[in-house]
Amino acid sequence: MAKDHLVRQLLESAAQRGIDYRESSPERRVAPSAAAVSDVGRFIEPMPECPTADLAVLEQLDEVGTPATVTMTGPRYFGFVIGGSLPVTVASNWLATAWDQNVGMHEVTPATATLERVAMNWMIDLFGLPEEASAAFVTGATIANFASLAAARNRVYRDAGWNVEADGLYGAPPISIMVGEEVHPTVIKGLGLLGFGRERVVRLKVDGQGRIDPTRMPKVEGPTIVCTQAGNVNTGAFDPVQDICDAVKPAGAWVHVDGAFGLWAAASPDRAHLCNGFQAADSWATDAHKWLNVPYDSGIAFVRDGAALKAAMSISAEYLLTDSEFRNPSDYTPELSRRARGVDVWAALKSLGKSGVAEMIDRCCSNARRFAAGLEAAGYHVLNDVVLNQVLVSFGEDAQTRRIIDAIQADGTCWCGVTVWQGQTAMRISVCNWSTTQDDVDQSLDAILSIAKSEVINEGE
Repeated sequence: MAKDHLVRQLLESAAQRGIDYRESSPERRVAPSAAAVSDVGRFIEPMPECPTADLAVLEQLDEVGTPATVTMTGPRYFGFVIGGSLPVTVASNWLATAWDQNVGMHEVTPATATLERVAMNWMIDLFGLPEEASAAFVTGATIANFASLAAARNRVYRDAGWNVEADGLYGAPPISIMVGEEVHPTVIKGLGLLGFGRERVVRLKVDGQGRIDPTRMPKVEGPTIVCTQAGNVNTGAFDPVQDICDAVKPAGAWVHVDGAFGLWAAASPDRAHLCNGFQAADSWATDAHKWLNVPYDSGIAFVRDGAALKAAMSISAEYLLTDSEFRNPSDYTPELSRRARGVDVWAALKSLGKSGVAEMIDRCCSNARRFAAGLEAAGYHVLNDVVLNQVLVSFGEDAQTRRIIDAIQADGTCWCGVTVWQGQTAMRISVCNWSTTQDDVDQSLDAILSIAKSEVINEGE
């Protein structure tokens, strides 16, 4: 009984510390102080010779770790397209962690396997994807792109008469890979992991917003995979996927869509037009830890040809219960052992419903336009058409823009990142946190404009 009491005390302490952190997020500095960052050096020590009390371990984590975190959960973090995790998903994550299910086979984990299947079907409906599509719940868009492209490799080689899963790439016929000049590096990483090479790609010309120009695409000859995107990571722009499909699919090409955050536009009646024609593609990758605001990590790969995904990912062994009338999640993911990511996705979709997801998407886009309007009114140059949740702004010369961004990050009111967009340094604002309000935007704008003005004056002195 004494041990049970200590366990309860430990878990209740952890829960309370987590609650305190979440409740303080709106008022916390976004970037940690220099002193807090320096203090993490206290973690660096030789491994203890003897046990440490569990409560003491937790206390050190909170005392040293908490002050040094970037408040990504808060409403004024606008870097790297990171959502803030809805309260219901934090709660579901805690419960799923307590369950500690290894979601591999339905017979072993029927509850979590079923929740993933339900969440998969809900998202297929939400995005308007083909009903026959299957999905993999993975760590993020990096592995979602990888899994999608593994399925593409399987099908394209199968169509060419080559069993790549059995025979590998030695002696295999060549495959042409086409990507936009603005392709996200995670797609390139996935191509490298799959043996296609990071440099053996045809880079397609794009327009001033980063969209592939379908009129300038080369003719498809032989086995081909074309990688497109929904939501350019800088501008938020969408490739004209329907036009690209019309151009390449008659020749048998596989079209993949990297929709890490942009695919969620399909859930908004006001923005679904941005995804027109995306249903004609063959695979789609997205994140739930971005715009659905579930805890890290959570990505999903959708593949029209579920058999190709299963062929690329499934394994078998005498000790594995793979012969089942149910869908075994491990047949569709790179991992055999993994946590129950789909529980958080299910909780978010159940809590929000279709209207709640649409409202969250629309509110973020509205706040992005509010940022752009405030920056333009102050005389700064917004570089992109604000069609979604991304805003790019230049404060002048590259060095000046970088200096202002550094000062904004150090200030702590908000956090925005630096990027280089078609040769010009810019600050990137990504609005995708469920809790961001107009007041948060205005507070951030006040800090940004004040810092920018001060830096310009200091530079001129």
